[in-house]
Amino acid sequence: MENKFLEHAKVFKAFCDETRLMVLELLQSGEKCACVLLEKVNVGQSTLSHHMKILVESGVVSARREGKWTYYSISEGGSLYAARLLSQLTTITDDDEVAGMRCGK
Repeated sequence: MENKFLEHAKVFKAFCDETRLMVLELLQSGEKCACVLLEKVNVGQSTLSHHMKILVESGVVSARREGKWTYYSISEGGSLYAARLLSQLTTITDDDEVAGMRCGK
């Protein structure tokens, strides 16, 4: 059960930083080389690497190496997973287990 929550947390961690949100917006128009992201996001290479590691580990972004550069793109599967996860976690249910957790019950 803990592994499930760890994987969920990785997805939400990807979205909780303004630099990572900026990168995701840049990737909406298609695959970008790390060198392009460095110019647009205006952070150092090690900082960008840190953010990209989080995005890739979440599954929301895919990475591929070509020569000395890494190219990043939004992962369709990872994006769908993140959207479904948010929907599942924010859907109100009234099953017995949840009902028993309400105050006064």
